[in-house]
Amino acid sequence: MKFFSKSEAISIVVIFLVLIVVSLPNFVLSLRRARDQTRRNDLGSIQTAVENYYTDHGFFPLSLPGWGQKWSSVVQGEDKVYMNFVPNDPNSASGTTYVYLSDGNRYQIFGALEGTDEAEYDLKLAARGIKCGNEICNMGLSNNVPLYMTIEEYNLQIYCGQHAKDPKCTK
Repeated sequence: MKFFSKSEAISIVVIFLVLIVVSLPNFVLSLRRARDQTRRNDLGSIQTAVENYYTDHGFFPLSLPGWGQKWSSVVQGEDKVYMNFVPNDPNSASGTTYVYLSDGNRYQIFGALEGTDEAEYDLKLAARGIKCGNEICNMGLSNNVPLYMTIEEYNLQIYCGQHAKDPKCTK
């Protein structure tokens, strides 16, 4: 059995190194995009559960159970499960979290995408500076509340649209 010569072995190693160097950036990019897709899916699942809670109770929950925990509530004498597992951010081990805000009538759910090139990346929301753990929140979902406004600002805007002469509506 004949083995590779020294120059053939070096050529094979060089070819493998070139393949690794060329494919590594695409592999890293695909991992980031997969984590960002998980975030979109998680926020959508949370939104569905929050909307179902509203249907059952007539108001949105003021807070959610801890991330990673089961979320259930008693509805008409029965335990109804809204989520078997409230999802954590894919980078929760490094301190990134989701954020849920609500006043009972409206809600906002936020996450932090890694990719600024993602369609859901929101510069106005990022400018608010809401912390999703150790990252700045830059994507979110709500029930018609603009993500670049707080729920309180939005409520005041609606109120002032109906009560323009109220002193708290004049600036």
